[in-house]
Amino acid sequence: MGKGLDAILGSPDTDITSKDISGSYVAGAIAEIPVANIEANPFQPRSDFDEMDLRELAESIKTQGVIQPVTVRKLGYDKYQLIAGERRLRASQMVGLELIPVFIRVANDEQMLEMALIENIHRKDLNAIEMAISYQRLIDECRLTQEQLSNQLGKNRSTITNYLRLLKLPPLVQVALRDESISMGHARALISVDNSKTQEEILQKIVGEDLSVRQTEQLVREFGKPGGKKPGNKKTVSIPEKYKEMPSVLSRKFGTKVSLRRNNKGTGSIVISFKDDDELDNIISIIQD
Repeated sequence: MGKGLDAILGSPDTDITSKDISGSYVAGAIAEIPVANIEANPFQPRSDFDEMDLRELAESIKTQGVIQPVTVRKLGYDKYQLIAGERRLRASQMVGLELIPVFIRVANDEQMLEMALIENIHRKDLNAIEMAISYQRLIDECRLTQEQLSNQLGKNRSTITNYLRLLKLPPLVQVALRDESISMGHARALISVDNSKTQEEILQKIVGEDLSVRQTEQLVREFGKPGGKKPGNKKTVSIPEKYKEMPSVLSRKFGTKVSLRRNNKGTGSIVISFKDDDELDNIISIIQD
């Protein structure tokens, strides 16, 4: 263990003789097997896949096919289990693809877990809590030290430590970070507060008053001073009932995260998030229709 995804997948020890698309039997070849014969990866650390992204990938696969093969391990006769490439597999299933190109590898359960976690970490759209959980699982279940994990992923140990510290935050704060109601900077400021109830009170103030990271850091410093006052909730905003479902409604309409912020005076903003220019163009197109 501890070899890393590239080392495991690139090792001759993990190749299996398979039939490639030309009909020849060669070690480590790209084979085409029925989509129906591939079962999901039970070690997949992520269960939340963006529906809009999957639909876009499905349309691409429908016209161009699967460009990058998925990676599987063989379980038995004509039975395979996914190692890497769940989005490609799901999108292929959406368009009714019968055959999919694959790399067939040898991997035990521990290697499956490690490969799934490392592939997950390299996803660009992973949120901070998902990243922290993946780091922690690699340490706990793959028996890696923070130093080994740092070397394996090519990341600074301090970066890994900062993510792991997020898991010490109370559940409400973790959920807010996962849902992007607060940023990593907000969360790191809250870590220095040693009382979970106070952390939750400050969280409500951050969200209710739309505090910046700098304002949050100042609030935490003030609270930490001798005789410092608790943050209090007097300015916490309660969204009127008729608006509470609007973020979900708009999120479904635009296919991306939408947040609604409103202060006690009735002013605020609607924030529509996007990951790239294509998603922005899609949002603009929907607005202009």
